[in-house]
Amino acid sequence: MKVLITGGAGYIGSTVGQACLDAGITPVVLDNLATGRREFTAGREFYEGDIADGALIDRIFAEHPDIEATIHCAALIVVPESVADPVGYYRANVVKSLDLVGHLLRNGCGRLVFSSSASIYRANDDLTVDEDSELAPQSPYARTKAVCEGMFADIAASQPLRVLSLRYFNPIGADPELRTGLQLPRPSHALGKMIQAADEGVPFEITGTGWPTRDGSGIRDYVHVWDLATAHVAALRRFDEHLTDERPYLVVNLGTGEGTTVRELLAAFNGLLDTPVKAVEGPARPGDVVGAWTRTDRARELLGWEARYTLAEGIRDSLRWAAIREDVLAPR
Repeated sequence: MKVLITGGAGYIGSTVGQACLDAGITPVVLDNLATGRREFTAGREFYEGDIADGALIDRIFAEHPDIEATIHCAALIVVPESVADPVGYYRANVVKSLDLVGHLLRNGCGRLVFSSSASIYRANDDLTVDEDSELAPQSPYARTKAVCEGMFADIAASQPLRVLSLRYFNPIGADPELRTGLQLPRPSHALGKMIQAADEGVPFEITGTGWPTRDGSGIRDYVHVWDLATAHVAALRRFDEHLTDERPYLVVNLGTGEGTTVRELLAAFNGLLDTPVKAVEGPARPGDVVGAWTRTDRARELLGWEARYTLAEGIRDSLRWAAIREDVLAPR
C-alpha cells in the first residue's frame, strides 16, 4: 500500500510516515518545509511544495499512480498565532485544503484521512467529550479545523470522496526509537515550555488558573505521538470497512481517555527530573480554553485502537528527544 502524507515532514506527519513504514506501507511525503524538516524525509519519496499546487499534485500521482489514500496533516497549528493572524490561518488551513481536495478528486484519490483537532469541542460539565459532543471552537485555529470538517463532509456527500476525520487530543513524546520528534526548538505547548524552563533554570508559567477543574489549571488528554501514528495505520487498514458510499464521512477521537491538568503534568514532569521546575501563575493566553478529555469507545470499536503509552512515557520520550534534537536537526 502507498499513501500520500501532506505535511509529512512535520512532527506528527513524519511520525505517521515512520509508523507506516514500520507497517509495510510506503509514504509519499509532500511538505513545503515552512515548519517541517528535510531531515525527516530521508529515505522517503519526498516532494517539496504546496498542497494547493495542482501541477505538483498531478505530477505526484502521475509518478505514483498506486497511491491509495491521502493523510492530510499539513496545517498551521499555533493557537495564539492564529489569533494574531486569522487571515493567514484561514488561507493555509481552509483555502489550501479545499484546493487539495479538488486536486485529489481530479486524480481519482477518493480516500482521505484528515488530521483534525479536539479543540473544536465544547466540553461537557465533566470535561469529557465524545464524537457526538457539541462543537464550539474558540480560536481561529480551531475554527479552521471545524470549517474543514464541514467542507469535507459536504464534498463527500456528493463527490467520489470518503473522509475519516481523526480528532487529535494533545500529542506529546517522540518516536520511541527517536527517529522523529518535535522539530520546534521552542514549542508553545505546556510540556515544551516545561522542558525549556528546566533547560534554562527558570520557573514554568501556568497560563490560566481559574478554570473549572480540580486544581484551577487547564485540563488536557495527553496522547503519545506514536500512539497517534499507529492509529493512522489502523485507520488505513480499516478505512473501507467503515467508510462507504452510504457513509462517506466519519469522525473518530484519538486520546487516552484520561484528563491531566497542567499542574498534574508539571508534577509528573518533575518526577522525572533531578532538579524540579518551580511554577508561577499567569493569565490565560489568547485563544486558551479549559480543555477536555475524550471517551474512547469509537476508536476502540471501529479502529481496534487504544493508547498504549502512559503520560510518564510520553514525557520521558519528549525529554529523550529534546536531549538529541540539536544533533539530529541542522540549525535554521
